[in-house]
Amino acid sequence: MNKNLIGTGVALITPFDAHGNIDHSGLANLVNHSIDCGVDYLVLMGTTAESVTLLESEKEAALETIIATNNGRKPLVLGIGGNNTADIIQQIQSKDLSIFEAILSVSPAYNRPTQEGIYQHFRAISESTDKSIILYNVPSRTATNVEPETTLRLAHDFKNIIAIKEAAPAYMQSSFILKNKPQDFMVISGDDAFALPMVLAGGAGVISVIGQAIPQYSEMIRLGIARKVDEAYDIFYQIFDLTNAIYKEGNPAGIKALLEIVGVCQRDTRLPLISASDKLNQEIHSLWQKLSRA
Repeated sequence: MNKNLIGTGVALITPFDAHGNIDHSGLANLVNHSIDCGVDYLVLMGTTAESVTLLESEKEAALETIIATNNGRKPLVLGIGGNNTADIIQQIQSKDLSIFEAILSVSPAYNRPTQEGIYQHFRAISESTDKSIILYNVPSRTATNVEPETTLRLAHDFKNIIAIKEAAPAYMQSSFILKNKPQDFMVISGDDAFALPMVLAGGAGVISVIGQAIPQYSEMIRLGIARKVDEAYDIFYQIFDLTNAIYKEGNPAGIKALLEIVGVCQRDTRLPLISASDKLNQEIHSLWQKLSRA
């Protein structure tokens, strides 16, 4: 089990300015703010980063800013995924990945592969590299669930497949994986709301969205891992409404609104995503003020 990936990882956003350019000052602020919030590791170029709308040159520039600002303080995980297996392998083999703890690779979207296709996709990726791989199952985005039997098959067959970020909206699916997984294989929540119960069931933590904005979230997960259940659930209910609110108009619109409120960066997004509405922004601001007074 990789102890550097236990606890709260955060899927960093990509801040933009009003003209749609990457706001590198805001990105540096974000890295520092996330670390100040007590996170355990940083996840780069995931879904929350709007990575599908970034040019390769923009991704490289953003990575340089994050790596330089982090300056070795927290472990880093890099998102390399998609629906073209050969392209993913080419990306992995062409990059210097030495600074990264692992690769986070999402299950293919749009193609809608069978379970055998998903298995062969990740088999090909695993066999192309010695780097540790975290599977990512998010059927709300990919249109295909990675069934628990497929996850377990991959976990047992390939030593460098070390974990899954599980975001299927089915707690029993995660429980089944936790019950039957190899000892060192980690189940990481991909859903802010489900992370605490998953940790208490034996999960390794979470790759969070809200954790990059507020310190209470990382503390909640830390208490959960320490089996301090009542204290953890006290925080869970304190942040419950805010956690739900940031997803009302999709991700990352809500978290960007919250990050603007706490003074990290602007809430601008890139099309086809749009920024949080004024109504949602006001709701998030009110909930954040209430949390700050708690």
